[in-house]
Amino acid sequence: MHGSLNDRLAAYVAKMRELKIPFAEANDELVARLKATDVGTLAPTVGDIMPPFMLPSHDRKLISLEEMLAKGPTVISLNRGHWCPFCRIAIGELATMHDAIKASGAEVVSIMPETQKFTRQLSEAEASLMILSDVDNGYALSLGLVFWVGDRIKSLMRDYDIHLDEFQGNDGWFLPVAATFVVGQDGRVLARCVDADFRKRMEVDEILTAL
Repeated sequence: MHGSLNDRLAAYVAKMRELKIPFAEANDELVARLKATDVGTLAPTVGDIMPPFMLPSHDRKLISLEEMLAKGPTVISLNRGHWCPFCRIAIGELATMHDAIKASGAEVVSIMPETQKFTRQLSEAEASLMILSDVDNGYALSLGLVFWVGDRIKSLMRDYDIHLDEFQGNDGWFLPVAATFVVGQDGRVLARCVDADFRKRMEVDEILTAL
């Protein structure tokens, strides 16, 4: 598909509605609930120090924010999982534009609450992008970006063989708010996109402008 990242995400949403996929309406309800509870309002904002992390990669290496910032500014993309079509589109865009981001001197990492068995699948598909496991949503919790999916989404996921408990290694059925942070080498947030609507993401052009 051509167009901006958010144009492509919107086209995917439109196609779900056209095909009357139950997730379309359920996602609307979920986003409305998250917005009503002001989820994500406590997340780091521009000028704040980004909380540190040390998380495992798919090849069992521990990667820290500190070591990434030692190399350059860092783009942190929080995603829901390898099963999420919106995350796959967004991660694919980051992977496609990885060289342009690296050319600006920055590092890029995607963080999602799945065990290495499943992050490895996405790492192999998007080889240029580092993907880390945030098991039990520990890092997302430190950012104030975690929510319970709710009974309807949980039931639909099971109907569609999306086994979140297997992917995450626990039966909590919690997800992170999809978010992107551009962090300067001093550890402060230069730009961010935190939106309760996971069907919208930060454009790579915005990332490059911040860098």
